[in-house]
Amino acid sequence: MRLSQVISVLDGFYDPGWAADWDAVGLVCGDPDQEVGRVLFAVDPVAAVADEALDWGADLIITHHPLLLRPVHGVPATTPKGRLVHRLIGAGVALYTAHTNADVADPGVSDALARAVGLTGPLRPLQPDPGDPRRGLGRVGDLASPLPLRAFAAQAAAGLPATAGGLRVAGDPDRPVRTIAVCGGAGDSLLGTARAAGADVYLTADLRHHPASEFTEQGGPALIDAAHWATEWPWLAAAEHRLTGALDVKTRVSAVVTDAWTLHFEGEQ
Repeated sequence: MRLSQVISVLDGFYDPGWAADWDAVGLVCGDPDQEVGRVLFAVDPVAAVADEALDWGADLIITHHPLLLRPVHGVPATTPKGRLVHRLIGAGVALYTAHTNADVADPGVSDALARAVGLTGPLRPLQPDPGDPRRGLGRVGDLASPLPLRAFAAQAAAGLPATAGGLRVAGDPDRPVRTIAVCGGAGDSLLGTARAAGADVYLTADLRHHPASEFTEQGGPALIDAAHWATEWPWLAAAEHRLTGALDVKTRVSAVVTDAWTLHFEGEQ
């Protein structure tokens, strides 16, 4: 299998044209003519993921987050990102990124998140794409039956990979909830959209104090704030399944926790 063939399939699933204009997606390094037999999926292109790829003998790493999101003028090995590029090229390992184009795809990042936290019925985009309403940011769906917020939060925590920060919940723990909005990654820009969608709960990541406080004071949906990495990790298995359905390659989903936070302490009450 040539890398160019793998890229063609991935671009079909996650069209680079769907990416935000500020984003950097697609092939980061690698020769399109090189052979690919093993593919590693990960959220972040960091040193620990490169270690795993080299130890396993991967030919290609597919990540959600870009390595070089901002313009650079060089990749010297004296910088962390430069070292990573040198390691991958030296080992013959290609790197490909699907970021905001995977966020808005159908199915995409938020579909996988919705399924991971227990939504089993039909899903619809939280913020549909004007050009194709099947695609868009976030997803909205219903639980099979209403649950207290406390129970849904526990279900969501069980369905997501464990992180130091866990899940934070804003709202009455006994409040019954059924309609759930989710957005993988940082989703505070869609707070108002979640309210307008009639959601009982909005689950996302990277919520800030003041917007969350004002939102709950105004009678919006309950909020569940998860780790950024954890909300995007479920997409890896979904993308892996799509790729193996199209191509004969060996694949692996990285279980290395690359969330930025490593410890959590609670103060005395």
